[in-house]
Amino acid sequence: MTNQQRVGAVIAAAGSSRRMDGVDKILAPLDGKPILARVIDAFEECGKVDRIVIVASEQNLKQCQRLVKEHNWPRVAGVWPGGERRQDSVMVGLGHLDNCHWVVIHDGARPLVTADLISHGLAAATETGAATSAVPVTDTIKLAGDDHIIRETLPRHKLWAVQTPQVFRLDIIARAYRQETEAEVTDDASLAERAGYRVKLYMGAYENIKVTTPQDLALAEVLLRKRGK
Repeated sequence: MTNQQRVGAVIAAAGSSRRMDGVDKILAPLDGKPILARVIDAFEECGKVDRIVIVASEQNLKQCQRLVKEHNWPRVAGVWPGGERRQDSVMVGLGHLDNCHWVVIHDGARPLVTADLISHGLAAATETGAATSAVPVTDTIKLAGDDHIIRETLPRHKLWAVQTPQVFRLDIIARAYRQETEAEVTDDASLAERAGYRVKLYMGAYENIKVTTPQDLALAEVLLRKRGK
């Protein structure tokens, strides 16, 4: 990518926290700093990102806006309310990436993302226009029916667990979103796949976990302290 190709980032932070026992995962403290703040710090640290857009739930909108104001991150353009589904929220974010050629989409609940992981994604995406971080699965995966009877043991050496960041040329992911308006999806790469685009996998990090439960938050604390930050 050239210096003229501006890079935007959408941090999807509008999800619910149903499995967090009443704690809001986006604003939950992780070693003394809100999870969302740790995510933004990583994107601010990545010198290739020009503009950061945050999409939050209506419930957390004011708190997230206050957090941004307090930190005065120079590349954060603002915080906007998300939609009912994840893809609705991402679409809101895409609409605020003025003059950007690339977009990095990241889950606001993955606080252990690094600037290097973001940069590697941008490099990988130059091959096909779309890339997602992922790690090879370490467990044996069984395919079962609704009756919980195993139908097949899948070949582990071909299986990857997909994470974020996910990186796209902005025109590719915008077109993919316009083509798929009904089905609910859990990641943006699947939309690009359905639209016929090739998506490159690049090596993520096993520590780049998504905080969904209180146990995840406790694990993130351990991993963060092990990292020494």
